[in-house]
Formats: sequence, C-alpha cells, structure tokens
Amino acid sequence: MKAPDLLRLTDNIVLARFETMKVYAALGAVRTLLARGTVSPGQTLVDSSSGIYALALAMACHRYGLRCHIVASTTVDATMRAQLEILGATVDQMPPSRNLRLDQERRVRRVRRLIAERPGTHWMRQYHDAVHYAGYREFADLVDAALPGVPLTVVGAVGTGASTGGLVQPLRGRGRPVALTGVQPFGSVTFGSEGFDDPEAIIAGIGSSIPFDNVRHRLYDTLHWVDFRHAMAGAVALLREHAVFAGLSTGAAFLTAAWEARHHPERTHLVIGADTGHRYTERVFARHREALDARALEPLRITGLADLAMPWSVMDWRRRGHDVRPPADHPPTDHTPTEEDRTP
Repeated sequence: MKAPDLLRLTDNIVLARFETMKVYAALGAVRTLLARGTVSPGQTLVDSSSGIYALALAMACHRYGLRCHIVASTTVDATMRAQLEILGATVDQMPPSRNLRLDQERRVRRVRRLIAERPGTHWMRQYHDAVHYAGYREFADLVDAALPGVPLTVVGAVGTGASTGGLVQPLRGRGRPVALTGVQPFGSVTFGSEGFDDPEAIIAGIGSSIPFDNVRHRLYDTLHWVDFRHAMAGAVALLREHAVFAGLSTGAAFLTAAWEARHHPERTHLVIGADTGHRYTERVFARHREALDARALEPLRITGLADLAMPWSVMDWRRRGHDVRPPADHPPTDHTPTEEDRTP
C-alpha cells in the first residue's frame, strides 16, 4: 500500500499512483517520534484530516501499538470511516458545512478541545510539524532509481506541502536539477487565491483556509490554480485515456502536467497521484458526461497574483516566498513554527 506504481502515460509523463500516499508521511512521522521518545506505545495520537492522512495515521498507529483519534472532515465518506473504525481509530466527524473553510476551522477547534481535555494526547499537526517530511525520503530514493539522470519536473497538489517538498528536497540535495510545479484550488490561502469562491469545490486536502507551516513556498517553480470543473476534466480524462482511476487532486495534477509537458517536451513530468477515485465516485465520475474535454482546455498565463482568475491560471512562481496571513476573523493557527520545523 505504501509504494506507488510508476505508470508511464506518455513519453514524458509518468504517474506515481498511490493507494494512500500519506502512508509515507504518517509512518515516517510516527517512527521518528517514537525514536525521539516524544511518544510511546499506548499513547493516543490525534489529528484533523480530510481523508487519506487519517487512514495513513490509523495504519501507523495500528502497527506501532498507539491509539488513534481522528477529527474527520465532512468529506470523509462511509467507506473511509469504516476502514478507520476497523483499524481501531476513534472518529469524530464534523457535521455538513456550507464550505470547506468552515469544516477546516471546526476541525482545528475540536482538536484543541481534545488536547486540553486529555493530557498526554499527542497532536500530530500534519499541517505544521516538519516531522512529516521524513518519510518521503524513501519515495525520493524510489524516484531517483526509477528515473535516473533525466530532467525532472514534479507536478503535485500542494496540500500540507510535505509530499511535494519532502520528495523534491532530497532529490535536489543530491544535485538533481528538479523543478516543482504545485497545484492549488481557488479559495486557498496557501498561494493567494483566498478571494475566490468555487462553489463546487470538493478537492479536500489540496488547499487550505489556514496557513500551513509545512508549505515551503520557495521550493516551487510554477503554480497552477484549477477550479473543480477543470480538475474533474483531468480526472475523467485520466480514466478515459489511460484506464487510471484516481482522485480529484490527481486529476488536477494530470491536467496541469499534460499542459506543462506540451510546453516543455524535453523534461519528464512526474505526476503525484495521491489516492484512488473511490470517494469521488458520485460527485465526479458518475457525472462523466458533463466533463469538459481536457485536451481543449488552456490556462490563463499570469505574472502576478493580482491577475489571478478562474477557472485556470498558471504563474512562474520562481521559488519566491509568500506571506500567508489568515483572515481577520480567523482563529489562531494551532502551531507557531520553531527553527526545527523549518529545517528539512
């Protein structure tokens, strides 16, 4: 379940198809915390999740004799919840929300209450604790061996930042000139699209309504912002053209990678496929007749965030920083970063 299948889709597009990508993050984090003595067998680990991290953490806790408590997004479906409960996790699921920002805020507040009420419970802080980068070094080893010596562009949803950053940093550390293309939904504060509203957006886990300390903006060379309809087009096209059933974030990454590959044919584009498409069956794949033709879609090229526009924009980010400020009415973030958190 941990290692992905590497599928060559075209001459210069390779898909890393995971069943549950965040197994790398959760296992690496739990092993590191146990080795440090930060947590010990029998202790309860808690975190907020929209789905695949929850399953990964539950599996890591199951392996190492730890208790697991998940504060689950409203987007976690019955199939995922059943798997979590069978693995022994306690699941607190948020009630339906009018948008994912409200859902995310409710989850953070709930985790805070749990920590206050239950001393000794360890908050994993997948959004903020750099310990989640550790496990992706193993993925970097796999990529380095499978795609040696080629000019490489990694294309993936940003999310917490750990998967793309955790892969690219060790590869660059070995002297490889690896480019990184990030994918964001509209409405996320992570790369400045919080002023937009995409009413159909259900791309849970690839953007955020709160600042994530694990996102290292200076790692990214290019950014694409993609709305729900375009991500759906990518997901349906991936299944129709390559018989790969993958999640909506993978669809968004495939759409952007196909465009990047046409403009940079000399580079190999590695698409991060975080999970399967099962939780999107009704809201995406059952609507396949509505899907736009992915091959006919083009992004708006922009030079600054002031020009950002729906439904699809692309910008040369050029490894610049970005000051992410929460909205004035937003509750404080759950973590103040330390120097250790900022160190790979």
